[in-house]
Amino acid sequence: MKLFLTFLLAIAFSATLAQSTAKRSLRPSDIYRLKTISDPRVSPDGKWVSYTLSSVDSAKDKRNSDVWMTSLDGQTSLQVTFSPEGESSARWSPDGKYLSFTSSRDDKHSQVWVMDRRGGEARKLTKLTGGLNDYAWSPDGLQLVLVIQDPPDTSKTKTPKPYVIDRYQFKQDVEGYLMNRRTHLYLFDINSGKLDTLTRGNYNESSPAWSPDGKSIAFVSNRSAEPDRNENSDIWIMDARPLAPARQLTTWTGSDTQPRWSPDGKSIAYLQSTSPEKYMMYDQAILAMIPSAGGTPRLLTQSLDRPVSQVTWEKDGSALAFLVSDDRQRYIGRISAGGGTVTKVAAGERVYASLETVAAGTYVAMMSEPQWPGEICVVEKGAPRRITRHHDEFIKDIAFAKVEGFTSKSKDGTLVSNLLFRPANAEAGKKLPTVFYIHGGPVGQDEFGFDLTRQMLAAGGYAVVGVNYRGSDGRGLEFCKAIYADWGNKEVIDIHGAVDHLVNQGIADPERLGIGGWSYGGILTNYSIATDTRFKAAASGAGSALQLSLYGHDQYVNQYENELGVPWKNVDRYLKLSYPLLKADRIKTPTLFLVGEKDFNVPVLGSEQMYQALRSQNVPTGLIIYPNQYHGITTPSYQADRLQRYLEWYDKHLRGITPVKINKELR
Repeated sequence: MKLFLTFLLAIAFSATLAQSTAKRSLRPSDIYRLKTISDPRVSPDGKWVSYTLSSVDSAKDKRNSDVWMTSLDGQTSLQVTFSPEGESSARWSPDGKYLSFTSSRDDKHSQVWVMDRRGGEARKLTKLTGGLNDYAWSPDGLQLVLVIQDPPDTSKTKTPKPYVIDRYQFKQDVEGYLMNRRTHLYLFDINSGKLDTLTRGNYNESSPAWSPDGKSIAFVSNRSAEPDRNENSDIWIMDARPLAPARQLTTWTGSDTQPRWSPDGKSIAYLQSTSPEKYMMYDQAILAMIPSAGGTPRLLTQSLDRPVSQVTWEKDGSALAFLVSDDRQRYIGRISAGGGTVTKVAAGERVYASLETVAAGTYVAMMSEPQWPGEICVVEKGAPRRITRHHDEFIKDIAFAKVEGFTSKSKDGTLVSNLLFRPANAEAGKKLPTVFYIHGGPVGQDEFGFDLTRQMLAAGGYAVVGVNYRGSDGRGLEFCKAIYADWGNKEVIDIHGAVDHLVNQGIADPERLGIGGWSYGGILTNYSIATDTRFKAAASGAGSALQLSLYGHDQYVNQYENELGVPWKNVDRYLKLSYPLLKADRIKTPTLFLVGEKDFNVPVLGSEQMYQALRSQNVPTGLIIYPNQYHGITTPSYQADRLQRYLEWYDKHLRGITPVKINKELR
């Protein structure tokens, strides 16, 4: 009897242990637990990395960011700042003794602060009245170059002054109506606190970079006759003294950006657009290099036919490393400064970001994987080693979806690269309700990185699919340009090709198909539901419908005029691309529309139009407008609310599940 009782106790203990170690599904309230790491910067001695860690303050319903630092071996991590106002843009002084950062603590404007890395209170360096966009230390550590936007009109009147607009492009998401406030470079003396003007005029400057000897500053500016009418930008160089003349280094009529001086100061590496056109939606950056004294640029990665970013020099100047977006991956590439073949330093089914060189063959980067949010890693001999572990607590008790790549064939024979998220508890061989969550852009790609929205939908029991339709990058320039002036055609064909593949494979249940997305993903959702009734539920975020109505209403006047032409001469082209609204009588799919109230990117107008069209026809629909939000929803409670609404909408219309009261779980 005693043995029998012992046996029963052992079984009970084992069951309790199994329950305690069982992983749960992701839920919308987890948004409050998810942290964000960004902006890693290697110290001059190569032993430490500074970075910004953002977490949610649930009481204030906003994110707060602090500066941290971690040793390169990952053994020691320290929080450097603690204020509730938030800090970011940490930069090492050239001697490595100090860490500077930006913060609006004790001030309504963002200022540069500095603190001794050994400890002690930070002190405020600047007293700016304009908007601080960027800054960089001089090589001798005695000066900063600041990028400052002209201050707004702060005169106090009972009634706000009217907006007086005379610019060609007069709207921009987040910034709102664009006045003639320009962004210029300034020189700040750290010891005296003196602020000198480096540039002025009716144009903007950005991305300042000091020459290694500290005598010159390279920067980016569009100094064409009317900068609003094009996306031209060039690299310029000037002496590091007030109002010195600037010398134009590049002359490409497209875009030249992100200058990076070689260690010997003789060359500047930068990114050049492939296209010389005025508007470059469908483009991919090429790594270029030009003598700093002037001359003919060399296009080092032109034959790669993939977009590159985050260029960094090797310490001896012999080679450059950079990130490459390539067919659902983002890998670290390397090329000799003399040119040649691009080699893969570190690749695989993951995504690298924010690349910095430590030493020859050693790099620091952000790295994300499908089941692991971004962390900082050291890449040595091609292998990543994590040195931060801020997400360990977040992921340890959650069962994430399994993510795999697959290729589908569209009806015109085009091969399309996709991602499939299978629910963690999916029953083998059983058809699943499936949501096609479409990425925005359109120029961008679904990658083997952590994707909270798709993981959340998969946690709700759905197979979730990302389709890299034509217009996406990572597959070459021609694939990217395939949808030029032809929106809602080839992309929809590609989405249907992915649907057909998964239905034929017995994965997707053809009677329980959903679609959704944000921005261009929302636009493609609208195009898809207006094409046929295949999808039984849809959630369209920040989408548009009657493209003709957006001319002069959103921020894309350059794109409209250069890609479609002006409406009064090309009205048929605009109307052809407006079929979601003009053929709304064909739509039978229950559709939820969501958008930010202050979105100037894809304004609320499009969602309102589509909602009204479906509501007028008694098609099940809903309209969610998030107050005071721009194109990107940033308030944590709204982010959680959006995820909850997605799940409840799809549950209701794909699975017949009556939703509980919205936000019950979120409070």
